[in-house]
Amino acid sequence: MSGLGRPGVAAVKWSAASTLARFALQLLAQVVLARTLGPDIFGVFAIGMVVLTFATFVSGFGFSWSLLQRENLSDEDVRFAWTWQLIVGLATLLAVYLLAPLLAVYFREPRAQAVIEWLSLACLLSAAAAPATYLLQRDLNFRAVGLVQVGSYAAGYVAVGLPMALMGQGEASLVAAWLVQSAVQFAASYALKPHAVRPLLWYAGARTAVGTGRTVFFTNIVNWLLNNLDRVLIGRLLNAQALGLYNVAYNLATMPNTLLLGALQPAFLAAGARLQNDLPRLGRAYLQMLATIIVLALPAFVTLAFVSRDIVSVLYGPAWADAAWVLGTLFLCMPAYVIWGLSTPVLWNTGRKHYEFALQLPLVVVGALAFYLLAGQGIHVAAAVAGGLLVLRAAVTAIAAFRALGLRWAALLPDALRGVVLSGLCIAGVLAGQHALARFDIPLLSLAAGSLAALVLPAALLLLRPQLLGRETSDMVIRFMPGLAKFLRRPLNPSSALPAALGEQRP
Repeated sequence: MSGLGRPGVAAVKWSAASTLARFALQLLAQVVLARTLGPDIFGVFAIGMVVLTFATFVSGFGFSWSLLQRENLSDEDVRFAWTWQLIVGLATLLAVYLLAPLLAVYFREPRAQAVIEWLSLACLLSAAAAPATYLLQRDLNFRAVGLVQVGSYAAGYVAVGLPMALMGQGEASLVAAWLVQSAVQFAASYALKPHAVRPLLWYAGARTAVGTGRTVFFTNIVNWLLNNLDRVLIGRLLNAQALGLYNVAYNLATMPNTLLLGALQPAFLAAGARLQNDLPRLGRAYLQMLATIIVLALPAFVTLAFVSRDIVSVLYGPAWADAAWVLGTLFLCMPAYVIWGLSTPVLWNTGRKHYEFALQLPLVVVGALAFYLLAGQGIHVAAAVAGGLLVLRAAVTAIAAFRALGLRWAALLPDALRGVVLSGLCIAGVLAGQHALARFDIPLLSLAAGSLAALVLPAALLLLRPQLLGRETSDMVIRFMPGLAKFLRRPLNPSSALPAALGEQRP
């Protein structure tokens, strides 16, 4: 069988299920925390997270990433990655701690100093957890990876963060939650995948690992800049409250996106690493994923964008009302972010790992200039610039991926048309549902009516003509939900989904 094997399907299903569980848990915890703490405290913590995400990229350096990319793995590979992860993680911890006062001055927020100092501990914890995490992904053990993610988040935010917030501990509750989550993730990952820990500073294969690490490092720096320029300049040019509003909206918008990428990207990357010499099959899998995103995810994100005002009102309350426009704008751009996330593994698995860094570097300059000139006008303008950058990133990486695989854009045009038609039906349904209950001025009713109406029109159309999903999307749906094959009136096509490298051997 040349399609996605049963173990591979199970791996992606476990990844999706665990990500969905984490999504639900995270949404619940973040809503309670946001209502309890308010935008100002969330803004102070967001400053610390901007610094931490950058520091985490530095402390990782990509040593453990090389474990996922290697076809054959030895204890020396693992020991080398582990040793240097700890060395760089410790160095980053010290650098962040010592720079905390200067960073607080830059953001004009004295409260951020203590937050940054405490969060520096997470640099070492994240670095130490990386080898075991990537080894679990290499084994396609997404069940274990998912359980670690859900369990560590529950330990940090539900068991520690929420009680502390309710007791009035402010930003300290968020800091403690993050540190506990990081510590549990490290301990659980190593317990599930013990590995060699004897130090090793150099060996015969070190040059390859360092080369991969260097590429990952520079790529991560570029990605960090593109993902955080908005928050860096909002925190500097506006204030903690504005940053809190923006950051919560951004995090909420990316939650569904995290669900998709968290389920698909690791599996696609692991499969691609085993198919570096079989570009036609890798290309089929890539096209099928993009078609599914365009046909199914695009209408879903469009619906979320049009109900964003009601979402903010229901979840966060009136104190967060200014976040609604930001949320809606970012929702519209999230399909582009998913496409970017699925295009980068193609570049890495076709010998073009440096392309992700090189192609996006000019966008850093464009984004920095746009944010510097426009972010001071408010979070609405900043959200529009951030959304534009997401679209540009998706475009440059997808174009490079298509060229690497020898694909033509025309292959996606029918699916793009399907996505646009279904999105239009969703918009019509949302507006009709909201208008029908507008006189009651009850956000929960408006949200329910708009969301339900958005499902009715596309569902009715697909019930009448299920073939409108298209071959690629139908095959992907059937692959993971075989019971729908009869409804979609299509046989299971084993050659159309992700490759057997995910679990089954080819005959």
